[in-house]
Amino acid sequence: MKRKNWKCLGAVLAAVMMFPMTVRASAADGSNVVYDGYTYDYYGNAKDSPAAFVLERTITEANMGGTKLSSVDDVCTSRDGRIFIIDSLESRMNILDSDGNYIHSVKLLRNTEGKIALDADGNQIMLTNPEGVWVHEQEQEIYIADTGAQRVIVLNLDDYSLKRIIGRPDNLSGDAQFKPSKITVDFANRIYVVVQSSYEGILELTAEGDFSGYYGVNVPFYSFMDYFWKSISSDEQKAQMSKTYAPAFNNITLDGEGFVMAVTYDTSAQDYVFRLNSKGENVLREQENMTVIGDIWSMHSDDMGSQFVDIAVTDYGTYALLDRNKGRVFLYDFDGQMLNVFGSTGNLKGEYKNPVAIAWLGDKLVTADKTLKCLYILAPTAFGQAVLDGNESYYFGRWDEALVSFEKAVALNANYEVAYSGIGKNYLMKDDYETAMYYFKLGNNREFYSKAYNGYRGQWMEEHFGIIMTLLLLLVGAVIWSEARYHRSQGKKRKQKLAAAMRKKGEEK
Repeated sequence: MKRKNWKCLGAVLAAVMMFPMTVRASAADGSNVVYDGYTYDYYGNAKDSPAAFVLERTITEANMGGTKLSSVDDVCTSRDGRIFIIDSLESRMNILDSDGNYIHSVKLLRNTEGKIALDADGNQIMLTNPEGVWVHEQEQEIYIADTGAQRVIVLNLDDYSLKRIIGRPDNLSGDAQFKPSKITVDFANRIYVVVQSSYEGILELTAEGDFSGYYGVNVPFYSFMDYFWKSISSDEQKAQMSKTYAPAFNNITLDGEGFVMAVTYDTSAQDYVFRLNSKGENVLREQENMTVIGDIWSMHSDDMGSQFVDIAVTDYGTYALLDRNKGRVFLYDFDGQMLNVFGSTGNLKGEYKNPVAIAWLGDKLVTADKTLKCLYILAPTAFGQAVLDGNESYYFGRWDEALVSFEKAVALNANYEVAYSGIGKNYLMKDDYETAMYYFKLGNNREFYSKAYNGYRGQWMEEHFGIIMTLLLLLVGAVIWSEARYHRSQGKKRKQKLAAAMRKKGEEK
């Protein structure tokens, strides 16, 4: 849903307000940029909010130690803080430390002995227009989607030496091309590959690289008119109709529980964000009436809506979505509640031209822009840190810590419904249902308010059980006494009538 377009006086006020916003956008030394943030309330209205992140540092070719940076196609991080950048034009993977300082580059591959790796024909093995990278911490490996060479390169994480090469699986059905674009590996060492121009779904490979099947088919959206015309069309007419293909996935990652998460920006898809279980079904949690679609937008407007190009997820279920359309970052918690939105496209420092990738670096975020050939390292603000800490503590069952963090978030943004809901959830877990109801009402969280109300009702019944039973017994006793009294009075009346009838009969004789 687009924000309101003000005219006349509204336009003047907006222009006046832009000046202080621009002034506070940059720090005195120009080292960081403060974004304007917002979120949506229960009714779908956009509400201003402090941004959860601030631009801490920009990484460009000047930071690469003399290595040329012609493109940024994907970014991934390791637990020790290293940042891995894929440059498809230079056919190179660049590695930086957590501060963005250059460490190493990989283009020409080497074996474990440090010698240049050769293929079966004696040719040097080098990267060819790669597009994706994934760090598999469990096996200390780096997986590179070497798109141009139609293969997957596996390197050792410690010294970047070549470990093995996975080519096109021999058992891959049909004439399907194997052009891996994005890649991830789960806890069972299964490899999931997003292949260019593939509508069958994500390719699932075994640890050895054999084809297991297609995973997580993206269901296309059908309108009522599509169903109507196809239901009344003949076989000849159906054959002439254009075929509807399953929308392709654009990027994938893995969450802390081992579920594959994926995104698509194809407007024909029913869903844009996926959390796929072992059957390939989308089990993404979505809070009550809000769905994970980014900006709420109207079909009659010229706004194309959010188009998610990448997703990054923490170990505690909080995930960030990168919107290539407006250059925005959307934060959601495990339940699918929107936590914060910030960022934009433009020509100013910290804005995007063509955002393509996002990854977590501890509590920080790393985003990549292909056109600007740069990375942005984003650090959480005081508000953002409180939100992240609250969600992490709640996810792992540390209720008291979560309560403190959400109270900090409320202190920084009194209109932040998500924090009120977070406080309510913590009181709900402590069985303080009355207090939980109060905060759920402030947070407009009707689903959890109902849960708290059911708990409060049961608790109230339990606490007042003696009084309720006493009143119930008194009521039953009163009813029995009333019925007995009624029947006694009726018996007396019948006896009186019978006696009167007997007297009357005696008088007649």
